[in-house]
Amino acid sequence: MDRHTHETASIRTIALFEATKGALVITAGLGLLTLIHRDIQGIAEEIVRHFHLNPASRIPRIFLEAAAAADGGRLWLLALGAFGYAILRFVEAWGLWRARPWAEWLGIVCGGIYLPIEIYELFVSVTPIKAGTFVVNLAVVVVLVRARLFARRHLCS
Repeated sequence: MDRHTHETASIRTIALFEATKGALVITAGLGLLTLIHRDIQGIAEEIVRHFHLNPASRIPRIFLEAAAAADGGRLWLLALGAFGYAILRFVEAWGLWRARPWAEWLGIVCGGIYLPIEIYELFVSVTPIKAGTFVVNLAVVVVLVRARLFARRHLCS
């Protein structure tokens, strides 16, 4: 496989990854909408009980406090935010699939914004999820930066 074919395959893989993220976030947003007019606090308490979590420990407590503060307006706002984020992911995925330079730049900026935060989080504590997230995000940014550099060199020669 030549360099261009390999690069195209890598960028299309990133496009599928971004579209998958968009679909997952849409699903989460729809899930939030199903909670409107329901006993969110009761549902959260049942989840904590089901997984045998200590409600006084840090993460379950945060989860329960967030559930207590959730109302219909906040759920709508969170769902709208999720839909907006998903649209951005779908637009980026479409642009990457169609080899649009603006989509490569969008991916570089969107992925690059998280790298300093992910590095900080790795200094705080290393977990497989944090390390995996960092490696995948770094790989996406590196592939897209290389594609932009290659395109620039190709135009200049």
